[in-house]
Amino acid sequence: MKIVLPVGDNSIETKVCSSFGRAPYLLIYDIESQTSSYVSNHAAISQGGAGIKAAQIVADTDVSALLTPRCGDNAARVFAAAGIKIYKTINDSVKDNIAAFSQGKLTLLTDIHPGFHGQGGK
Repeated sequence: MKIVLPVGDNSIETKVCSSFGRAPYLLIYDIESQTSSYVSNHAAISQGGAGIKAAQIVADTDVSALLTPRCGDNAARVFAAAGIKIYKTINDSVKDNIAAFSQGKLTLLTDIHPGFHGQGGK
């Protein structure tokens, strides 16, 4: 199973970004092989619609779940259509969140916000 996290750098030592759509990178982590790869999030520099554009990048990959502290409603709709579940992170540590997910300790993200729609989300 592969999961994705919005991150600030292309390193497993980096932190989970608080804004999914504006994260510089998307970390794709394979739970079984414990390997990671990084996708540059070109949606982060968009004037608007960064969340939905980043969600489409994720939907085009072979991931089953997103781990993030928050998610906007437009991006959440893309994930729902792609069958990707959204889990709420527990802190900003990538390693902690991967471990918590692997142990079944993360909960589904239910507090989907309306989005920032051109406000940058920062």
